[in-house]
Amino acid sequence: MDRVKRATRHTAATDADLICKPAAGSRAAFTWPVRVYYEDTDLGGVVYHANYLRFMERARTEWLRALGFEQDALRDKLSIQFVVVEAKLAFRRPARFNDELTVTAAVREIGRASILFEQEIRSMRADTEVCTGEIRVACIDSRGFKPKALPPELLTELDR
Repeated sequence: MDRVKRATRHTAATDADLICKPAAGSRAAFTWPVRVYYEDTDLGGVVYHANYLRFMERARTEWLRALGFEQDALRDKLSIQFVVVEAKLAFRRPARFNDELTVTAAVREIGRASILFEQEIRSMRADTEVCTGEIRVACIDSRGFKPKALPPELLTELDR
């Protein structure tokens, strides 16, 4: 399986202390920075509600990458992929154009073929909660789209 050879590290333009990498233990919250672009906003100048799901997806993808797993390699070599099967969001405050946000992803539950994430989006400027969510992803066979057990390689990383 292709592994990421270097640590994932991203620093926000205004906050040099924001470093994104897996914490000790893969169930600890992973943080990913996101800047709100014009394309993310609606006519009112705030982030369109569906885009919060996109931001959360990015954080989960980068969490997986930081653990050493690329989604295309999982699909090509293990014939698996992850799909969202359940999403519950709570919108707290609007994010606006050019806001810098932090998006967290923390594993809360691991099933035979699914992972439940607790996610939070915060405004870095105001240090306020913008949106929270519980997202369940299912592991499926990429050819038949049927549930498939989480691979042992991933389970090993999650148990650390």
